[in-house]
Amino acid sequence: MRTPDGSLDAYVVLPESGSGPGIVVLQEIFGVGGYIKEAAERLAGLGYVTLAPDLYWRIEPGIALDHDEAGLGRAFETSQKLDPALAIKDSVDALATVRELPEVTGGVAGVLGFCLGGTLAFGVAIESDPDVAVCYYGSGIPGMLALADTIDCPVLFHFGGQDPYIPRDQVERVQAFADEHEGMECHVQPDAGHAFDNHEAPMFHQPEPAARAWAITKDFLARTLPA
Repeated sequence: MRTPDGSLDAYVVLPESGSGPGIVVLQEIFGVGGYIKEAAERLAGLGYVTLAPDLYWRIEPGIALDHDEAGLGRAFETSQKLDPALAIKDSVDALATVRELPEVTGGVAGVLGFCLGGTLAFGVAIESDPDVAVCYYGSGIPGMLALADTIDCPVLFHFGGQDPYIPRDQVERVQAFADEHEGMECHVQPDAGHAFDNHEAPMFHQPEPAARAWAITKDFLARTLPA
């Protein structure tokens, strides 16, 4: 895909029907590897045209790190080099790109992100006009709430109640914010830690909370961005 600053790779998956609403899938700190590609394929299985942009392209194109201790260390180092404002800008450009795909019906598209991507998805909802936003355990979200009253699309937040990276009082702030805004939902899996959906990371993955959260996500998308 092309942006005003240059071109970057993006992983695109079409649903079996060949067309549908669009969803931009925003990466976690490990890059666009097997897990993010599988998430895009999972969403395509629900009837969505999905696009996962390589948001590390300004640092080193094509980074896809292993989901182990060494990969986690490098992932933290790489994510520290990422300019959040530029990453949101690239994500907004990805939203425009997916809307322009001929396979996307009606030009409607949302964003869904995990971890780093959860924060960026919320940033896209603040800065742009997605039709829906789904944010999995974005640690930056609590600090962005003061900017978020401009959001006018449905938003779904997922958090783990035992997340060591996001204090529970910050999660409760997001819950209170969602409760005050029509169309927003915040769901906390009480037994889950961080990145519980990531089946490629044994240190994080928790199948039962992941399945519960995914069922909520499917229901939310079916109501707000029906395929």
